[in-house]
Amino acid sequence: MDSSCQPGTASPSTTQESASAKRQRWTIKQKRQIVEETLVPGASVAKVARSHGVNANQVFYWRKQHLAGRLGNSSTTLKLLPVTVEPSPGAAPVGPAERPSPGTIHIRLGQAQIRIEGNADPILVRMVLDALRA
Repeated sequence: MDSSCQPGTASPSTTQESASAKRQRWTIKQKRQIVEETLVPGASVAKVARSHGVNANQVFYWRKQHLAGRLGNSSTTLKLLPVTVEPSPGAAPVGPAERPSPGTIHIRLGQAQIRIEGNADPILVRMVLDALRA
């Protein structure tokens, strides 16, 4: 006997309707606000997600979008770190017609030091800097 046709049970179409009715649609502004709460030093993504009734994995995905600039303008201000540019030891001066090879990024922040050689992924560099500042 098919249980979906028994009296007192929900039909498959009713179950689908109620499942889709529970799905929350978040605006870009709401996503950005939730993500920005997770970027506060000491914030827990899981706690922020739970407080808004969102799965933590979803919030991590929104954070990835946010870091890639796909959640629009942020209300938080961008914090810049001081940068010094030093020539590599033994490097010859580069003329305007010559293209320099990919460089090296050496980051010193307190006791931590990071060296990135070649083409650096901006998102990865941002994540490393955020981790070092925490």
